[in-house]
Amino acid sequence: MEIKEIKVMRGPNYWSQEQKNLIVLVVRLDELPESIVKMISQQAIRELPGLSSKYHIEDCVCTGAVQLIKYIALELQCLAGMECNYSRSKAGHEKGEYFITFSYTVEEAGLIAAEEAFNITEALINNEPYDTDKIIETLARIKTRNQYGATSAYLLNEVEKRGIPYRRFDNGSLITLGYGNKQKKIRTAVTDSTSGLGIELAGDKDETKKILNEAGLPVPKGIVVYSEKELEERIREVKFPLVTKPLDGNQGRGVTINIRDLEKAMYGLQIAQKISRGVIIEEFIEGHDYRFLVVDFKLVAVTKRIPAMIVGNGTSTIEQLIEEENKNPQRGKESKHVLALIKIDDVTKNILSEKNLELHSILPRGEELKLKLIANISAGGTAEDVTDTVHPENIFMAEHVARIFNLNICGIDIMTKGVDQPITRETGAIIEVNAGPGLRMHSNPQKGTSRNVAAPVIDMLFPSNNNARIPIVAITGTNGKTTTTRLIAHLAKQAGFKPGFCTTEGIYIDGHLTHQGDCTGFISAQDVLFDPLVDFAVLECARGGILKSGLGFTNCDVSIITNITEDHLGLKHIHTLDEMAKVKSVVAKSTFPHGYCILNADNDLCYKIKDDLDCKIALFSLKSDNERIMKHRNEGGLAVAVEEGYVTVYNGHSGIRIEHIENIPLSFRGKANYMVKNILPAVLASVMSGFSITDIQTGLRTFIPSPTHTPGRMNLFDFHNFKVMVDYAHNMDGFFELKRMLDQVEDTPKIGVIAVAGDRRDDDIRHVGLLAATIFDKLIIKHDKDLRGRTAQEITDLLKQGIAQMNKHVPTEVIPDEKEAIDYAVGHAEKGSFILICAGTVFETIEYVGQLQRINNLTSHIL
Repeated sequence: MEIKEIKVMRGPNYWSQEQKNLIVLVVRLDELPESIVKMISQQAIRELPGLSSKYHIEDCVCTGAVQLIKYIALELQCLAGMECNYSRSKAGHEKGEYFITFSYTVEEAGLIAAEEAFNITEALINNEPYDTDKIIETLARIKTRNQYGATSAYLLNEVEKRGIPYRRFDNGSLITLGYGNKQKKIRTAVTDSTSGLGIELAGDKDETKKILNEAGLPVPKGIVVYSEKELEERIREVKFPLVTKPLDGNQGRGVTINIRDLEKAMYGLQIAQKISRGVIIEEFIEGHDYRFLVVDFKLVAVTKRIPAMIVGNGTSTIEQLIEEENKNPQRGKESKHVLALIKIDDVTKNILSEKNLELHSILPRGEELKLKLIANISAGGTAEDVTDTVHPENIFMAEHVARIFNLNICGIDIMTKGVDQPITRETGAIIEVNAGPGLRMHSNPQKGTSRNVAAPVIDMLFPSNNNARIPIVAITGTNGKTTTTRLIAHLAKQAGFKPGFCTTEGIYIDGHLTHQGDCTGFISAQDVLFDPLVDFAVLECARGGILKSGLGFTNCDVSIITNITEDHLGLKHIHTLDEMAKVKSVVAKSTFPHGYCILNADNDLCYKIKDDLDCKIALFSLKSDNERIMKHRNEGGLAVAVEEGYVTVYNGHSGIRIEHIENIPLSFRGKANYMVKNILPAVLASVMSGFSITDIQTGLRTFIPSPTHTPGRMNLFDFHNFKVMVDYAHNMDGFFELKRMLDQVEDTPKIGVIAVAGDRRDDDIRHVGLLAATIFDKLIIKHDKDLRGRTAQEITDLLKQGIAQMNKHVPTEVIPDEKEAIDYAVGHAEKGSFILICAGTVFETIEYVGQLQRINNLTSHIL
């Protein structure tokens, strides 16, 4: 048995449209007798009882070890604190091959769970030892390292409920909410629109007090000191009892309260200086600790914070009572825990010492013991919601403070005896102003009403008329994806948008190439969608990217499937056209119910996909009298076709002519049918996206086939006395369309500089050779830099077999290096000849041919 491959799905995928976070484990397993499977299943259950209570693996012995691997992978994650409950398995095309898919919450943990589930199963079969406890501990550490903080997790729960897309940066606390130019960034409860100066001011506690005092608001009197000497000299300026706290601390760290003598003040200084060199010495305000939360300059919640405490039962020690309280399911270190664990620190020990108590002391029944000087939730404190009791004057004061600091999310700490009466200098004081306050104390108080304070935060970032999304058009298919993508982006630009798009050549943002290379997968789509300049996304979704990680988005507004033909079969476990159609249908199924999927009515496999879709359907065809188009129109559907030479968009029985096909440069005056097949869905997608007819017409006329607009797609270079065309034709369908185009070219002789990827099936490579022999008078076989698993000689032999099958008399040269092959073709070109170069690396090929053209034209001009 062996692991053949492990893949991580991050979006809608071939295996599941709904389950986006999946591990795909491909294994080869030996057949095992049911008796062996039953025995190892029982052993596994003894180690992991959940395999029986949750998954009943004892009932799955007939399916072999595959079920055991699948359920162990889930259970390991669950025992490490990550709830995962989705799994599937199926046999592959090869004997003993299985595909196991299961859900994960943390990608790194999912990958380890896959490997360890396989290893444990193998160890059970071979009667070898394994350590599940160690594996679970490892997974738990990974979970802790990767989990969101409490406030971030709480906000994201609201974000997910609203279907707002988001992206986490570098596995940290910085999160982008929403797509393109609709996006907002947050880090805990700080947003990208929160005042930077306000954050800075709130972080300086002394300056905060001065600002509040100047505004006539109640604050405790105090001073700032930097040494014991300075404290001793200036302590008379403030009356006992006192508070010491770091000048720029947070979460109550380093705070000592109710100081009544110099010795205690010196101790407080030492504690505070562990956090900050500067220490505030201020008067201690008697009363309760309240946190006012203001969002978008409106008070949304107020809680009374109570210091961590225990209540005696007459039999347990203080330490035992703390241990028992820490077992409270609300307490813990993870984001799901709304209360912190109570730590026995120096502050706690000091409190006990002052009360002549020790950790092993037994607290009398009913006696309360506060374990901290501060009431912060992070220090183990609890919360009671008192929002409904707040006096209107106090509401005004809190909102006034937020305005003073220009903080759109603001936590204000106030000490007072109660909030139901106006807070004055005699009854209380504002202790601190906090940017990025914690939120869970308001959503999950231990007493009082729970407040959904995440809702006003998200409402502020995304008002009701802003759904945090930009239009998305997603394109897939065997051929034509890139040109269709580029044309739609060009039309969007003409319509006034700043489009972002990704293709096999790279990522483009508002017309600028930002990344070069094959960018048709998950990460590239995310890079486009989360770019702040983009307000219209056009995403090429290739087979490889879908199978590698899934889609980089959950839903699109318009999807297009250009065609489905024989290419890439036998790769990445996709062996049949039906399986390929299922891969392509992932894009179609991602379309919003109110959106449209545009399907090729001339392609049977494309057309068939409509039966499995929940969205609206639109069709395109080269012929307006296509039966499928006519039926669809009769049912009131949207379609586009060529009618009397015009690109015509239909809505039921009515139609509008957009442009004559010969006026569209991309069609090569109507000669390039396969370009027309790209134009039609692009026009329909533009109409659906609300572009004006005038903008569409202008865009079609200005999209000139060239290395700029369509790199590697029929790029024509005029040399002196001959022509060179660069094209990315790389499969049978592509060569067939080239043949139809070149049959209309009168130039002769026609020379083909051809290559084919080594990962294609033998017959596919032979067919390319066969078709090339019907197109060209002379052939030059070259090879791409990446041979994709074959030797150059193997590819050459297969191409030659195909050539010989059609026309063994076609002169054929073999020049493996692309540049040398191009040099040979150009150097031996006859007058009037037409050279077609199948580009390996599109930009490099175009650049090199362009250099040769400039040299050729300059030389001919001099001569």
